[in-house]
Amino acid sequence: MTKNDNFFDKVYDVARQIPFGRVTSYGAIATYLGSARSARMVGWAMNNSGNQQPEVPAHRVVNKKGLLTGKHHFDGTNLMQQLLESEGIKVIDNQIQDLDTVFWNPMNEL
Repeated sequence: MTKNDNFFDKVYDVARQIPFGRVTSYGAIATYLGSARSARMVGWAMNNSGNQQPEVPAHRVVNKKGLLTGKHHFDGTNLMQQLLESEGIKVIDNQIQDLDTVFWNPMNEL
């Protein structure tokens, strides 16, 4: 196992703990894992999360401003948004609404 695989596994472990109806950011996961400058690496992990078991709720990971920057990695044009909306999260123009209310910070929660 390479260092990246190990980091990716840690990212998946954190992402699997994001509660239904909540979101977190790439940077929040990276900071929690002690790699604050690795938000992009968390994004790469999310990009590769589709073939992980158990499933990784990658739709719950957005950028620090609440933008659905990873949506092009989901099947269909609006699947990421639809998954979030099915959990009660309001999205307008690829932007999470009331981000402060639905944001889940692993530093505080885990």
